Amino acid sequence: MYLWIKAFHIISVITWMAGIFYLPRLFVYHVTAKDDISNERFKVMEDKLYRLIMTPSMIIAIALGAWLLTIAWSGLQTSLWIWIKIVLVALLVIFHFSCGQMIKAFAEDQQLRTERFFRVYNELPVLVLVPVVILAVVKPF
Repeated sequence: MYLWIKAFHIISVITWMAGIFYLPRLFVYHVTAKDDISNERFKVMEDKLYRLIMTPSMIIAIALGAWLLTIAWSGLQTSLWIWIKIVLVALLVIFHFSCGQMIKAFAEDQQLRTERFFRVYNELPVLVLVPVVILAVVKPF
């Protein structure tokens, strides 16, 4: 059973991360859109990606991750790497919800951030994903 939970955890993390990488890229294109048709199209794409793919994937990833933690907690609770990983996942959750706030601003045509901001913002999840994977696979401490 443990391996099935782990497999579906990994699948949901991949799905969530795909959205986390793609949504800010949509923001880059959206902020440069000048016509109403493109603006409305980006609003729909962003909303559907966030509500129908990213958020359910995040919830499933966290729920299955918590389940895996409870199964193996006695062996993990003294490992520093798991605590660092938990903090990094919390940062991804914060990033996820910040994306939701940006979607709201775009939906209300109140987005004041620049293309350059979104280009940098788009790269932030990589700074979290790399150490999370290394921590989960290598378990360095």
